[in-house]
Amino acid sequence: MLMALLLDLANIVGGFLLAAGLLVRVPRVGPTLGRLSERAGPARWIVGVLALVAAGFWIIVHAFSGPHLFHFEVVGLGVGIALLWDRLVGRSTTPREPITPSYGATVTDTTTGLHLLLAVFGLIAIAVGVQGLFTPN
Repeated sequence: MLMALLLDLANIVGGFLLAAGLLVRVPRVGPTLGRLSERAGPARWIVGVLALVAAGFWIIVHAFSGPHLFHFEVVGLGVGIALLWDRLVGRSTTPREPITPSYGATVTDTTTGLHLLLAVFGLIAIAVGVQGLFTPN
């Protein structure tokens, strides 16, 4: 189904956007991933709305017709809320300083506390999204 594919893609892309602060620390590909996440930053709210709509659809479908709620929907709901948190509450959850360090520089400690929690949740969302691509409906 198209809605299942949209939920999986929203989990993958939203998880990448949430985990960008942690992924920039990966050797050799970190700065490239940081630049990619900075370019995709303005579209965070689109991915968040897509994740909320797709997860909400599946939650309603599985709540009324069964068999039970799946972790794909719960993670999608969490991704949507995390990506839209800035617009819902008015407080920022993303680090204010740039996440792409220059080569050889000391990485600023932007992935601590809440940012680290969101980054780990983003990695979980990526794994759940990839699992959803290969799970039959």
